[in-house]
Amino acid sequence: MGGCFSKPKPVEVKVEVVLPEKEEMSPNGKASPLAYKANGTSRHFHLEERPITLNPYPKAKDVVEASVCHVKELENGQMREVDLGCGKALLIKQNGEYYAMGHKCPHYGAPLVKGVLSRGRIRCPWHGACFSIGTGDIEDFPGLDGLPKFQVKIEKERVYIRASKQALQSQRRTKVMAKCITLSNYNTSITNVLIIGAGPAGLLCAETLRQEGFSDRIVMCTMEKYLPYDRPKLSKSMDSQPDQIALRSKEFFHTYDIEVLMDMQVVSVDAKSKVAVFKDGFKMEYNKLLIATGNTPKTLACKGKEIDNVFTLRTPEDANWAVRLASGKNAVIVGASFLGMEVAAYLCEKAHSVSVVELEDIPFKRFLGEKVGRAIMKMFENHRIKFYMQTEVSELREQEGKLKEVVLKSGKVLRADVCVIGIGASPTTGFLKQSGITIDSRGFIPVNKMMQSNVPGVFAAGDVVTFPLALRNNKRVNVPHWQMAHIQGRIAALNMLAQGTEISTIPYLWTAMFGKSIRYAGHGEGFDDVIVQGDLDELKFVAFYTRKPKRRFLSYNRMATCIDLWRSDEVIAVASMNYDPIVSKVAEVMASGKTIRKRDVE
Repeated sequence: MGGCFSKPKPVEVKVEVVLPEKEEMSPNGKASPLAYKANGTSRHFHLEERPITLNPYPKAKDVVEASVCHVKELENGQMREVDLGCGKALLIKQNGEYYAMGHKCPHYGAPLVKGVLSRGRIRCPWHGACFSIGTGDIEDFPGLDGLPKFQVKIEKERVYIRASKQALQSQRRTKVMAKCITLSNYNTSITNVLIIGAGPAGLLCAETLRQEGFSDRIVMCTMEKYLPYDRPKLSKSMDSQPDQIALRSKEFFHTYDIEVLMDMQVVSVDAKSKVAVFKDGFKMEYNKLLIATGNTPKTLACKGKEIDNVFTLRTPEDANWAVRLASGKNAVIVGASFLGMEVAAYLCEKAHSVSVVELEDIPFKRFLGEKVGRAIMKMFENHRIKFYMQTEVSELREQEGKLKEVVLKSGKVLRADVCVIGIGASPTTGFLKQSGITIDSRGFIPVNKMMQSNVPGVFAAGDVVTFPLALRNNKRVNVPHWQMAHIQGRIAALNMLAQGTEISTIPYLWTAMFGKSIRYAGHGEGFDDVIVQGDLDELKFVAFYTRKPKRRFLSYNRMATCIDLWRSDEVIAVASMNYDPIVSKVAEVMASGKTIRKRDVE
């Protein structure tokens, strides 16, 4: 590994001049047509037309041009954040070429200059999204938009950047998309693509189809009454209102003819006849189907589970009500899961008391290991949060219909005005039992690397699937991460269009508590050892999760020859706190196909 984990040194660059230009376009001003085969008929669709212009920046007041550095100031593989007066840009030099683009990740605004530059793309230091330095397009997730690209020119050994003022201010770029050409005369009960679920997997599927030129009907349906929103914020920022966390505006869906049926639940699917039946009896025929229904939170099975003020966190209303009821009161969180711990951290400054009940002896022990789990537990205890470990709830007691006490199996009785349940979730696939679509014993939909189920034309993505993960030698896994749902939705769309694209990504997740973030990449299920660097007490550390490779037996001249492959354990995951961008660096090494050994990180 050598020095691949060293931190980059930030560099400041001064601006010299201001002049004109606008964002780049394709040479002919429009995208190429894409052929799509629907019901055996080949049809050609075009992306939305754009006016052809020889001068993409006709108004000098709309653009800025600045000299940002001498050509010798930037070495290959270096990045610099430069100020153009009315906004900043990221300047990159790789393989002798200069590139300029937006300097902030469109997802949550991370400074990309602190990210990882590798293989023609830059990876966000916070949550792992990847962007092409050639096009600015988003190549891995989370997030929806790419980066604006700016023109770079060299004159008299100076590097100049010309950029649209609007792009500098927005720091994001939405790809050109097709529109539907059949909406004026379609049958309301027939759609070409039906997407069940309106989370990130469903949204990315719909957007990718439009980006690829698909202009037939797309219908998304959801049991909720909101357009797709940023669900992870429900536990990290519980006061968030639906319009504050919406992933796309209502106008966006209208502009690109992506129909969203809200408060509409699918109760059955007949994969043979290609029909979905809704709760109200409405039936819809489809040509291609994506199942992206996500998870349903598990509930308690104890006495009193139906009492008011007991919540699972699934909707904005759940989060909003829980935080209101906890204000100045006693809150009990059942489950030291990521969701449970995030809720506990958020309520800490609002509630009179916060207690966490957990069956294990240490939070996150199975996921992050004992040492890291203890450090996180100590951080919570320092914020006055009380833990009741190795026990569970036996009864919820009420007074006048409202929650009053939480009784534990240990005999302890906790005062409680509100209780939030965070004990895990189950895939929402019960409606598929008679569909002909294969469901495994745990309720997951097995798919291949193209997100294809056992039924042709039926795809699945997100929390409901198990799929072969290349990082773990194609072991079939379920990875219920926000980032993973994005990429799986995109892969499903590409394969609806018969592009034969396989998923190739490194799982990446994050959690935020008390203003600190834990970042995690890889898939550490079944790790054997944890190598910790840094200081756990100071909460500034990186943890590498390793696993011994399995032994292989080869037959040679009728004799079994054992090949012991555990010469050095393999790093299968990494987690960090206050150690950026180490997790993104490791993720990029893993994505390149290289194996990181235990000896490399000890």
